Amino acid sequence: MMALPVAAAAALPAHASGAHLRSALQMRSVGQAGPARQAGPARQTGPARQAGPARQTTTAARTAAARQTTTAARTAAARQIASTEPAVVGGPTGIRVKGAALANAATGQILWGVGLNTERPIGSIVKVMTALVVIQAGDLNREITVPKSVIAYLKSQNGPSTAGLIVGDRLTAFELLEALLLPSGCDAAYTLAEAYGPGIDAFIARMNTEAQRLGLTDTYFSNFDGLPWPSEYSTWSTPENLITLGRYAMRYAVFSTIVGQASYSLPAGDGHHGYLWQSTNPLIGVYPGAAGIKTGDTKAAGNCLLFEATRDGLTLIGVTLGTPGDDITVTGPVASRVLNWGFSHFSAQAARAAGPSAHLRA
Repeated sequence: MMALPVAAAAALPAHASGAHLRSALQMRSVGQAGPARQAGPARQTGPARQAGPARQTTTAARTAAARQTTTAARTAAARQIASTEPAVVGGPTGIRVKGAALANAATGQILWGVGLNTERPIGSIVKVMTALVVIQAGDLNREITVPKSVIAYLKSQNGPSTAGLIVGDRLTAFELLEALLLPSGCDAAYTLAEAYGPGIDAFIARMNTEAQRLGLTDTYFSNFDGLPWPSEYSTWSTPENLITLGRYAMRYAVFSTIVGQASYSLPAGDGHHGYLWQSTNPLIGVYPGAAGIKTGDTKAAGNCLLFEATRDGLTLIGVTLGTPGDDITVTGPVASRVLNWGFSHFSAQAARAAGPSAHLRA
């Protein structure tokens, strides 16, 4: 999705103002933006990735990947799940997905799923991890210049989504996160990866290190934006792993604030043009209580959506992968059905568990 002219911001008075939101978030120190890091395996510094225009994985990364099921095996396994596979008994009906999950966001308890542990391409949901690496590195007020090399990168891809960044513009890391997560800007992903790696290869290595630390054992990143390079199946995850990733990301105030917006307006300023970025998430501003998170869409991945919503004190987080259709908007009705089923079933279940005394107290 390309950036819209700044003049269009006048038609969106309820949407966030870039200057206002940026000012509010800058009141928080980077160390306060997210939760204390959970205990886990010691972080390891992975081997330096080999440079080169093709940016293939290093020998060490290939060896690690080889220990996983082969690409052919993963592809075959994914195809065994028909797009019309029904949900488990008691789950939402009338949806078509190749993988899905719904969980209690507070506890992480999986409430329903399809192909929970089947590895599949995930499209631009990859950008959730891209954002996490940047947020954890901190210094979100640093100015980063959009590099000229981003033009060649975008031309090398087939119709990537962009934030319409202009080469030479100086934007803060926070502003680039807006451009990354709302319009799903691959140009913003490239700019952030070059700056925070530093360099593309080092940044991708950091993404995989963080995945290991979070226990995402069925997840691998071959790039920073979810585009199909080096191949359609070189990056993968599972519904269960994506629930874990989404829950962790939403605990960072900077992240959850950004993905909960319908749009973000950045007026022209010293060193940069004006931009208006709109969310690709079809639930934001449409489904009551929707709070994020991220869309994804490639030929192999199909239409994907990682989402979260709150109703009556209950927050559910879910993901749908491989929804058929020509546009990411098809994920909106599917996610809505999943959420409606979840809220109907588990809110009622909680009320029953509370018993008559809860009603009397009310």
